[in-house]
Amino acid sequence: MINKREIANDLVTLRDLMRWGTSQFNAAQLSFAQGMPTAIDEAVYLCLSALHLPPDFSVEYFDCVLTMDERLHVLGLFQQRIEQRKPAAYITNEAWFSGLSFYVDERVLIPRSPIAEMIEHQFSLWISPDQVNNILDLCTGSGCIAIACAYAFEGAEVDASDISADALSVAEVNRRNHALEKQVNLIESNLFESLPDKRYDIIVSNPPYVSQQEMTQLPAEFAFEPGSTALAAGETGMDVVLPMLIQAREHLTDEGILVVEVGYSKPALEQLLPDVPFFWVDFEFGGDGVFVLTAEQLETHQAEFERAAGH
Repeated sequence: MINKREIANDLVTLRDLMRWGTSQFNAAQLSFAQGMPTAIDEAVYLCLSALHLPPDFSVEYFDCVLTMDERLHVLGLFQQRIEQRKPAAYITNEAWFSGLSFYVDERVLIPRSPIAEMIEHQFSLWISPDQVNNILDLCTGSGCIAIACAYAFEGAEVDASDISADALSVAEVNRRNHALEKQVNLIESNLFESLPDKRYDIIVSNPPYVSQQEMTQLPAEFAFEPGSTALAAGETGMDVVLPMLIQAREHLTDEGILVVEVGYSKPALEQLLPDVPFFWVDFEFGGDGVFVLTAEQLETHQAEFERAAGH
């Protein structure tokens, strides 16, 4: 148990708290796989959030002396992070994706997909941005991918679907916060089941892809996320991805693309489908396990997807 008042007597500046928090996070062996890459990033973020300061707050002010109440508030957030192992985004109810702020709580995964980098480049390696009119974000969760796509493709209509009504409630908060009610449509659907009868230029998804064995090995922080609906995907982690591969072609335009994150389940997918020419994206700022397939490739390998799924 942290004795906040005693510690606050010694930690008087923002820099003091950032340094102390970093040391404590490392000593507690916290996991940093949910948006923040390191202990220092998370300590800095929690300090700034507690004080209602922007994430790009100038380092010139890090040596300012904080009031006792401010110090105690920061230490309270540190205490939650260490003693509960609660991820920082759930403590602050905020996560950042593609340079945008999103509301999050335990009903959705914390946004962290490297697909953000592809969105910022408008998927331009695979499709002409000026030809993109309709985008589908499957398994949208907080709505971060759909909303980032709406910013990147201002003239496109974006459908964001999820099987979880709770997740869509969070996505609705974010759609409203970004004033995108006219551009982003929220749809409760089990994959393609309840979607409108139309074809998309881009289908993008960060679906559940964690195998049964991997679920048992996740750090304690992941227990706060909605694992049964947003992480777990059967014995091999492919329970959602394979049906998606089977059905995607009939929902894509002829020049359309499918973009899917499978993370560390990439080897399992390649083993199941060794002859499928997945294009694995090489990210400039880190991340792995995201593939792209064209509509033509999906059509060509349809029988292989069905065999892999046991159809």
